[in-house]
Amino acid sequence: MAAPDSVLFPRFSAAQVTTALKDTPVVMVNGPRQCGKTTLVREFASGDRAYITLDDDTVLSAARSDPAGFMRGLDRAIFDEVQRAPELLRAIKIAVDHDRRPGRFLLTGSANVLTLPKVSESLAGRMEVVSLFPLSRAEVRGKRPAFLEKAFTGNLVKSPETVAGDDLVRTVLVGGYPEMLRRRDPERRRAWARDYVKAIVQRDARDVAEVEKLDRMPGLLQVLAHHCGQLTNFAQIGGRIALDDKTTRKYVGILEQLFIVRRVEPWSRNRLKRLVKTPKLHFLDSGLLAATLGATAERIAKDRSILGPPLETFVFSEIAKQVAWFDGSCSLHHYRDKDQDEVDFIVENDDNALIGIEVKAAATVNAGDFKGLRKLADAGGKDFRLGIVLYDGETIVPFGERLWAAPIPCVWG
Repeated sequence: MAAPDSVLFPRFSAAQVTTALKDTPVVMVNGPRQCGKTTLVREFASGDRAYITLDDDTVLSAARSDPAGFMRGLDRAIFDEVQRAPELLRAIKIAVDHDRRPGRFLLTGSANVLTLPKVSESLAGRMEVVSLFPLSRAEVRGKRPAFLEKAFTGNLVKSPETVAGDDLVRTVLVGGYPEMLRRRDPERRRAWARDYVKAIVQRDARDVAEVEKLDRMPGLLQVLAHHCGQLTNFAQIGGRIALDDKTTRKYVGILEQLFIVRRVEPWSRNRLKRLVKTPKLHFLDSGLLAATLGATAERIAKDRSILGPPLETFVFSEIAKQVAWFDGSCSLHHYRDKDQDEVDFIVENDDNALIGIEVKAAATVNAGDFKGLRKLADAGGKDFRLGIVLYDGETIVPFGERLWAAPIPCVWG
């Protein structure tokens, strides 16, 4: 499954950037390294909007040593990888406080700069943040999905393509990073993923925090990969690599800042007393998770259970991207009660409407697979719009009122 250069793919977040630049002084495109941020923002470079990358060590040194001087004379600019010089954000704030014309500065960040300890003041009220993730399957196909929009009305979209069996395995193992998509050889994809993680740990982690035990980070990633999609127990995770609870929380937070993993908070409402209140952690990309786990098509052919975590991560990533395109009007959660009945993902909109999504790495579905969704339907009442078990099949099958089994490609339909 090869793909041409990422510049050929439409990025659905580009429309959000275009809109924000028309009425907001500072726009930040935030997301992991190598997901296509530079390609996207270069589309907005013009004669009066300079492009400046802080990956250039000389430029970085100048920005860090004299942020105000560095900004002097810049009327409109693009700053790429601004998390490497968070000192610039205060200088940008001062500049826009003097001149609040929209679209003055377009930033990219491979870390959540608003959580960095060096940033003394945020750009709240002056900046809009647009999330950009690795390519979604819908972007690869070139057609914006209607899955969430339809689901909130209680309807399913038809599967836009047949991706099942071995084709589904290949799709999950590739993930969404443009460089992974470009490489035909699975071993070359895994080599890229290993180098990517190494670079993140050795350089970017130092940019966002003081890391005393940097050598533990690769081991921590391995442990997190094996705990992906499970309830988070920091003491247990850290214990596997001799880290205490506090340090483990800090290091996991760094990996969240760098968009390698993401916390999924539990869904609850005040009247529901029997729900588990512990978050889960997911990798943001199934290809990166598979490479970290050593999950290959050959291993999955011998043991289908290996596909479970990468597949769940793949669906999580696809949904998270669509939630981002909803301009913050949706939130993503998980559900689990004291009886250990659960729903992998819940999407809730501003009107409290709920969609429940369960992921199954099998070609068949039975009534028992809907146990958690039925409980969610009872808890959500009239707010519950749709419950879906996504599976490795090709047919949409009803399983009761507002409950459906559906092929996984329906997510990007």
